[in-house]
Amino acid sequence: MDFPVDHLSGALQVVQLEDFAAGAAAERGARAPHRHGYHELLWTRRGEGTHAVDGEAFPIRPGTLTVIGQGRVHVLERAVFSGAVVRFESELVLDAPAWLVGGRGALTVEVPPSSVAGLEATIAILGAEAARPADVRSAELVRHFLSALLLWIERWYEGAHAERGDDADVALYRRFVALLERSFAAHHDAAWYADELAVPAAALSRTLATVTGQTTKQLITGRVMLEAARLLRFTDLAVGEVSYRTGFEDQLYFSRAFKRRYGVAPRSYRDLHRHPSNA
Repeated sequence: MDFPVDHLSGALQVVQLEDFAAGAAAERGARAPHRHGYHELLWTRRGEGTHAVDGEAFPIRPGTLTVIGQGRVHVLERAVFSGAVVRFESELVLDAPAWLVGGRGALTVEVPPSSVAGLEATIAILGAEAARPADVRSAELVRHFLSALLLWIERWYEGAHAERGDDADVALYRRFVALLERSFAAHHDAAWYADELAVPAAALSRTLATVTGQTTKQLITGRVMLEAARLLRFTDLAVGEVSYRTGFEDQLYFSRAFKRRYGVAPRSYRDLHRHPSNA
């Protein structure tokens, strides 16, 4: 069976946290790894801890905001912190920034001290809108404040990563990532992505290398193998089914490709990294 997927009862959920304990720091211990059927923003006002996203450990630090995109496999391993969690469905932001839907793991930004008050006020407004009965203005207001919050996050991230390339390069990267997230299982060929984006294949690869340090093919392979690793680590699916779900018709070819990426065959990877809840 596939690992559990968390869903929201509505399109938006805001939870304020005060000295919240999770994982090894909580009496009940850590939850089993689970996918998010929504995007999640984790604001850490104070405290510390560690959470794992797609099997990789990420620190929880004061004064940071972490973005966990839809579909990520997440578990809080150990944490005691205060802040807030904002969870929302993709439908609320039709043009979600690329870093929400692409890449791997979690994205964490440092919140400038001068912006903390505005951030917390915006989260509070979203919480109030989520809690009140909906009216004809509700959806528009939620989209407005959520979009403002996401634009701030993008500004803080890009301000800290200005070396990634110019605006045109970043814009193309975002388009590529959004396309990749929709199509990685069906299309492994770099030329297909270049055609869909109406960009020469060499130019696309150069731009992506400028922004990310990786070529088009490397990014495609990384996304495909990430999904394969997720399924091996967190599900009971047979290797043949994992191969099929990630776009490989030949299981032997998949196994060879996976071993090139991770250094071990798929079954060995599962034995080494399988989460206890799926053992």
